[in-house]
Amino acid sequence: MTPMEVRSKLDDLLKLPAEIEWVEFKEAKNTFHFNELGEYFSALSNEANLKEQSCSWLVFGVKDKPKQVVGSKFRPNRADLDHIKEEIANQTNNRMTFDEIYEVNHPDGRVVLFKIPPAIRGMPTSWKGHYFGRDNEALVPLSVHEFEQIRKQHIAADWSKEICENATLGDLDPAALLLARKEFKIKHQKLANEVAPWDDLTFLNKSKICVGGKITNTAILLLGRDESSHFLSPSVAQISWVLKDKTGIEQDYCHYGPPFLLAVDELFSKVRNLTIRHLPDGTLFPIEVSQYDPWVLRETLHNCIAHQDYSLRRAAA
Repeated sequence: MTPMEVRSKLDDLLKLPAEIEWVEFKEAKNTFHFNELGEYFSALSNEANLKEQSCSWLVFGVKDKPKQVVGSKFRPNRADLDHIKEEIANQTNNRMTFDEIYEVNHPDGRVVLFKIPPAIRGMPTSWKGHYFGRDNEALVPLSVHEFEQIRKQHIAADWSKEICENATLGDLDPAALLLARKEFKIKHQKLANEVAPWDDLTFLNKSKICVGGKITNTAILLLGRDESSHFLSPSVAQISWVLKDKTGIEQDYCHYGPPFLLAVDELFSKVRNLTIRHLPDGTLFPIEVSQYDPWVLRETLHNCIAHQDYSLRRAAA
């Protein structure tokens, strides 16, 4: 957000007739207890999820009832203010933290706006292992009903079938589509002769990669062009290969985006599968075998892609 957009957001928040579940004002003239800050982060994140808001806001430097800017000296050093993101992440599940922290030099004093993301679908946001919510303006433990309401979102939603509304066949990779057709015929040999005349959309519908002619998250993930991954945001469409030495120090890495149907072979070529030599009893001729069965390695990679929880916004590794 630009400084002008941030100031406009502050003005909009100040016009609210009263605090609502996903907006909280605090004077915080000089400081604010860190543990209470974390509890508010948990509460406002959960309430943003429950009220289907894109974010919630915690505002320092504003007195409530009547609403008035009084200014805040909370962490006046910008580096110290930014560091609080890591401090919060260290105490929340999934390392949730502020999307952004803004400062506004209001005529009546400095105002700090904390932009808080909604809890991940199916996973309430906790602070030090405890879950918080709001009853009107009060900070309270998250009720069992609300906890279950968030938790059941994960059961109800099937991320893989969600539609990418603006995606088209042009966002899919031709080479990946060609490979998908080839593998489909191997898997479904009874339909092998029928596949050839199918156009791409018919094939994708028949293989259940598309739904009703619309491009799904699965289609982008497995067959999409690399630049089409933005359709999946904020989920992360990325496979990461990392090489570490025996002490855990990173030596090399490589990231792969869609189409995963092709990327898995590129990644497989990076996996070191050493040749093991052993000498059976009764012979002088050593037997050479791979340390790992290549089929097992491929199955592991496929499972990582298929069973990754993309709603967590992390790369499969």
